[in-house]
Amino acid sequence: MEHDITIKQVTTGKTKPDYNHLSFGKYFTDHMFVMDYNEEDGWFDARITPYEPLLMDPSSLMFHYGQSVFEGLKAYTSKKGGIQLFRPEKNFNRMNISSERMSIPEVDPEFLVDALKKLLHIDRDWVPVEEGQSLYIRPFIIATEPALSVKPASQYKLMIILSPVGSYYAQSDQMSPVSIYVEDEYVRSVKGLVGFTKTAGNYAASLKVQKKAEELGYDQVLWLDAIEKKYIEEVGSMNIFFKINGEIITPALNGSILDGITRDSVIELLRYWGWNVHERRISIDEVKQAHVDGELEEVFGTGTAAVISPVGRLKWKDEELVINGNQTGPVSYDLYDTISGIQTGAKEDVLGWTVPIQGQET
Repeated sequence: MEHDITIKQVTTGKTKPDYNHLSFGKYFTDHMFVMDYNEEDGWFDARITPYEPLLMDPSSLMFHYGQSVFEGLKAYTSKKGGIQLFRPEKNFNRMNISSERMSIPEVDPEFLVDALKKLLHIDRDWVPVEEGQSLYIRPFIIATEPALSVKPASQYKLMIILSPVGSYYAQSDQMSPVSIYVEDEYVRSVKGLVGFTKTAGNYAASLKVQKKAEELGYDQVLWLDAIEKKYIEEVGSMNIFFKINGEIITPALNGSILDGITRDSVIELLRYWGWNVHERRISIDEVKQAHVDGELEEVFGTGTAAVISPVGRLKWKDEELVINGNQTGPVSYDLYDTISGIQTGAKEDVLGWTVPIQGQET
C-alpha cells in the first residue's frame, strides 16, 4: 500500500510541560497523524497536522457500538544519540489482529511505521531525555460513519497521538513490588469474545473491579478464566509470569489473553538466556500450593507502560501470599534492566528489536 503523507506544521509550538513532573497521558505534542477510510477509496488522505480536537457527528457508530481499536508503544532518547522505537511493527501487526476481530479494515504495518517515523521526526524535541522517561505513542482507529444501525461502519479514522511520560511508577518505586487482588466474581473475557484484542470495551469492563481492588488496599487485579474461575489470565492490563522452582511459567495465549509485545520480548529474552519458559494453563491453586511448598520464587507483570512490575503480595479469598519476602527478585531486576537498557540504547540490542529514527527526513 503506497501513500503520500501531507504535512502541515504549527507556526508556534506549545509550551512544553515540566519534564520533572510528568503525569501519564496528560500532555500531548504539537502534531498528530491522521488518515481516513471509506469503502470507495480505502485508506486515504494520510496527513500530519497540528494536534487539535475532532469534529464528529453525534451519531458516529463508535459512540454507540464501541467499534474501535488502539495500541500503545514508546519512543526513547537513545544513549547512542537520536531517537529509537522498540519493535513497532509488532504493535501495528497486532492492531490489524484487533481490527480483523472488530470488523475494521486493516492497514499496512510498514506504512504505519514509516508514518510514525515522520511524525516523530517532526516532534522530536518532545521526546524526554531523562532516565525512565519516554514518549508514549497511541495509535487508534474509530468508526466515524454517522448511523445508528448495528453494523460494521463504512467510514473510519486512524490517528496517532504522542504524549511525553515519566516512569509508570515514581522513579523511586519503579521496581518496588505491587500488591494484587485475585478477583473471583467478575471476569475480564472468555475465548470467543475480544479479550485478545485492544478494544475500548475490554478496558471499560475492568474499571469496576480495579476500583474494588484499590478500596481493599491492593494495586492491581488478577483475572481468572470465565468458565471455571480457577485458571490465571492477566493482571490489570498486563501479562503475568511466575517463577516456580527454577522455571518460568506464563498463561498460554488462549483467545482471551492479549499477546503482549513485552510478554513476547520477555519470553524471547529468557530463552536466549537459557531459562525454561512454559506457556501453559496455570491455576491459582497451583500458585498457592507452590507458595505453601516454598517454591513460588517470583511473580511479575509485563507491559508497555511499566515494562516489568514485580508482585510482592497476592490476595486470594481470605489468604494473602507474600512472595520473596515482598522483595523484588533477581529475574525481575535483570529483565527490567536489560529491556529498558535495550529500549534506551544503554545495552546492546542482541535480538534486533530497536528501530532508529535519527536521519528520518520529512
